[in-house]
Amino acid sequence: MSVATDSDRQGEAPSGTRPFAGFEWLLAGRYLRTRRREGFVSVIAGFSFLGILLGVATLIIVMSVMNGFRKELLEKIVGVNGHIFATPIDRPLDDYDMVSQRLRSIPGIRLAIPLVEGQALASSQTGNGGVLVRGIREADIKAIPFIGGNVRRGTLDGFDQAGGVAVGKRLADSLGLQVGDSINIISPKGASTPFGTAPRIKAYPIQAVFEIGMTEFDASFVFMPLGEAQAYFNRDGDVNVIEIFVDNPDRTQGVRDAIEADAPRPLVLSDWRQRNRSFFNALEVERNVMFIILTLIVLVAALNIVSGLIMLVKDKTADIAIMRTMGATRGTVMRVFLITGAAIGVFGTLAGLALGVVFAKNIKAIMAALNWITGANLWDPTVRFLSDIPSVIDWGEVTSVVVMALVLSLLATLYPAWKAARLDPVQALRMG
Repeated sequence: MSVATDSDRQGEAPSGTRPFAGFEWLLAGRYLRTRRREGFVSVIAGFSFLGILLGVATLIIVMSVMNGFRKELLEKIVGVNGHIFATPIDRPLDDYDMVSQRLRSIPGIRLAIPLVEGQALASSQTGNGGVLVRGIREADIKAIPFIGGNVRRGTLDGFDQAGGVAVGKRLADSLGLQVGDSINIISPKGASTPFGTAPRIKAYPIQAVFEIGMTEFDASFVFMPLGEAQAYFNRDGDVNVIEIFVDNPDRTQGVRDAIEADAPRPLVLSDWRQRNRSFFNALEVERNVMFIILTLIVLVAALNIVSGLIMLVKDKTADIAIMRTMGATRGTVMRVFLITGAAIGVFGTLAGLALGVVFAKNIKAIMAALNWITGANLWDPTVRFLSDIPSVIDWGEVTSVVVMALVLSLLATLYPAWKAARLDPVQALRMG
């Protein structure tokens, strides 16, 4: 019996047979089918398939949600609070009109809004809570898209003259207030008396209720006319800060340089990155950690492919010996088992890709369905920053996840396939 030829030793295909020929795919397909004698091997292959599917899908879903969180939080935080903040150095900002007009003339600046800010306590007959009071002009509040474009009840028309305030929807709901009701604003820094500083308490009618979509802002922001805020906080005709909105929030340094070169007076400048650095750094760290943890799911599934193929090689020892004695080369045997293992990884990755993309694109509808089925609010906005769960698919990241899963799956097949190709036909027949 001839068990090895020159072409066999060199790992070449027999004459007339090309690599990855049809019979190699046929054999690999037969090895993937379930037989009663090979049931345990098929179970391992099935778990490997499910592991890769779930790992890829979970990675895509989680990364999409994390991207959505960052995008939504960035848009809302920056969209409400501005991009660059100018505060005075040597004297109060009592010339804020002139300064803000000068800033608006600098290329790249869209808005320059003078603000009076102060902490206070808001109360009604049903409750109370801490708020951030902002004094702002009517034209400026209407120019902020997340405020002027999200008024749910009431109106901002005549805001400067009406003497009322605009409050967030969650604050109004928590205090049981509607448009037209009065809200009490209490500040510890009131009028000075012989007995010390007396708290200042004043009732304001609610003129408008807005909803930004970010729980923290909707539950704590109160906007009042700039002149009223100056009187309430004893500002004497000046403001705390001028908030600057630029055309491109990611390129604030160039605008900062232009402001420093053209500012009509000395100003201290800071931007949204400096004010929110720890917050967005924490988001980025969490995102990277989640990616590493979920990648382990794909790695474990790939290791299951290794164990499944090794068991399959052991079970098919006799078949390998017969193929070798009939002229099959080591390369042929190796390719058969490469196709077998790679098929699990490829189909698992593609199924995970489809599941992950569909889930990520329809996550709000899926969450609503789960809420209806369970009767519980699985996404409670009172304990989260955003009102709805966001999802933004980054196709570059999706491609990276798919490539990573395919590479791990292919690497997992190399050792078992090499092991099968190295079997000696005579010993394999004895073992079989």
